Amino acid sequence: MTTFTGPELCQMEAHQVVALLRKGDLSPDDLIDASQARLEQVEPLVNAVPVTCWDRARSKAKTLSGPTDHPGWLAGLPIGIKDLTPVEGVRSTFGTKALSDNIPKASDPIVTRLETRGGLVMGKTNTPEFGAGGNTFNDVFGATLNPWDTRLNAGGSSGGAAASLASGALWLSHGSDHGGSLRTPAAYCGIVGLRPSPGLCASASVTGFIGEGVQGPMARSVADCALFLDAMAGFEPRAPLSFPAPDQPYQQAVVQADPALRIGFAPDLGGFAPVDTDMARYLARAMQAMEGAGATVEETCPDLPDLERTYHVIRGGMWAANFVSAPESLTRHFKPTLAQNLAFGLSLSAEDIAKAQLSRSLIYDNMRAFLERFDVLACPVVGNMPHAQSEEWVRLVGGQALTGYMDWLRFAFMATVAGLPAISVPVGLSDDGVPVGLQLIGPPRGEAKLLAAARAVEIVMGGPIGPIDPVTSKS
Repeated sequence: MTTFTGPELCQMEAHQVVALLRKGDLSPDDLIDASQARLEQVEPLVNAVPVTCWDRARSKAKTLSGPTDHPGWLAGLPIGIKDLTPVEGVRSTFGTKALSDNIPKASDPIVTRLETRGGLVMGKTNTPEFGAGGNTFNDVFGATLNPWDTRLNAGGSSGGAAASLASGALWLSHGSDHGGSLRTPAAYCGIVGLRPSPGLCASASVTGFIGEGVQGPMARSVADCALFLDAMAGFEPRAPLSFPAPDQPYQQAVVQADPALRIGFAPDLGGFAPVDTDMARYLARAMQAMEGAGATVEETCPDLPDLERTYHVIRGGMWAANFVSAPESLTRHFKPTLAQNLAFGLSLSAEDIAKAQLSRSLIYDNMRAFLERFDVLACPVVGNMPHAQSEEWVRLVGGQALTGYMDWLRFAFMATVAGLPAISVPVGLSDDGVPVGLQLIGPPRGEAKLLAAARAVEIVMGGPIGPIDPVTSKS
């Protein structure tokens, strides 16, 4: 059994709170006060939001105005912003010592969009250095801990965002994703994290034509995730890959959820990624439950030629482009794995890049055809349940020894390479009482279909779960 001793408002779902804000039954100050009280209660235990700015939120609430008829209107709801994304006047460190005192003079466009649509930034959520890795720690703020068991990894790189939601400090929290940075912490903390199509939730970048790293919504339920996606989505001329939101709100798709899905289930992505026995059992249980609710589940996987090398080349190119001109005063602080990323990216040849582009096109075509037969592809988010936070990266999964710090995150690679939307949704608890996440991957620009499928899974599996009081010891 889980407990929650925070303010009653903090236990409510975001869409419920926004409905009360819209009607005038709650004020933004009510929510800021509740969020601040909960942050003060849980932050010493989880370290999810190391930079707070609730006075700024109160000031913004006094001048709140915007498109109140917009489906993503948040009406004065406090939110979190990941500490890789600048917020005007708020300490934004990117998790690196060289920027530990950085105070941006302007917000990223996605922050501006969210504030224009009624979001109130309450603070910056913790991230590993420049978002590299599936474990949230850095030399500026230290480690974020998993609210379900504070000995465990909360996931990364949006670990602070996920922990802030699971502990009830925030209702919605912004994240970003390249190698599972939204999806892994969502799975480990028992919340919902959506990696959208590149360009849907646009932000500023010095590498604007590199679209594999995306911004996305994190929430405690699928309905809340859809609300946050409606708030985030929209054309941004400063982002060259940006495209407009659809005419129908994503929240409408959630209302239309139907468990009679066609699910292609790939428990190890055709042998691509190892899986621990307990994880395989938990996800098989979820597929059986879906079948019982009317879904058709077929164990199958599309051909994913040279996926691993393709992902690493694409990722290496991103690191090289981001830091090829960076001053030594910045790069000298890099942790070893981040320095290795940059060195690998700079070592790539034109042939490496050409082959990766050919492979990703084949993977995209194979997935597009696959998702004409199935509504979604279901697979693990990661092949293992969370390990100790002190273990930087997982070295043994499914009996296989892993040698690279990204090896345990292989299930994240395919959606990124193919540019497809993917979501992590909780499917119950493990034998030890820790959340289990299932990854669903949808068709090109198929966020509405994906959210509907995730909501159907959520209903069948008895979710959403949480928020909870942080669990500081396990018997």
